Amino acid sequence: MQEIIWATRPDLIIETGVAHGGSVVFSASLLELMGGDRQVVGIDVEIRPHNRAALEQHPLAHRIRLIEGSSTAPSVLAQVQSLAANKSRVLVLLDSNHTCEHVRQELRLYSPLVKKGSYLVVFDTDIEHLPADLIGNRPWGKGNNPMTAVKEFLGKTDRFVVDEEMEAKLLITVAPCGYLKCVKD
Repeated sequence: MQEIIWATRPDLIIETGVAHGGSVVFSASLLELMGGDRQVVGIDVEIRPHNRAALEQHPLAHRIRLIEGSSTAPSVLAQVQSLAANKSRVLVLLDSNHTCEHVRQELRLYSPLVKKGSYLVVFDTDIEHLPADLIGNRPWGKGNNPMTAVKEFLGKTDRFVVDEEMEAKLLITVAPCGYLKCVKD
């Protein structure tokens, strides 16, 4: 992610799934090094009060915007679209609900914000290859996960391709076939 962020120099990073906020802070730190008014938006259905407080008190809080709600809710999407309206380079990182249906909706809603040369990264596509006992009682699993949604998405668009070079550099990743580079506006 560091290489992608540094190479694409996004004005806005959109992250679905905040959890404890580590990746939001990571993204904000790279944006801080680049300067300007770059910002990261973290979206989650529940931002725990102690996590929100820690992020709001963080030295990089001026780079972080938090939105609580489903990433696919119209009100959340409207807020994100407003933040992205005047940005020329947007990077989208999808890492929230891992069911195929949810990721399918996120891909449909957020892919228009990504322009040629930037990325839409879908995490946890490796769920497709995990043994069932590692999945437990979660609503996703083999055949119903981010990889399933990515394959469907790529079958319906020519704007994005899997960046195989990026994946080859990593050797081990939780996002096989998930580094989607935008090749057409």
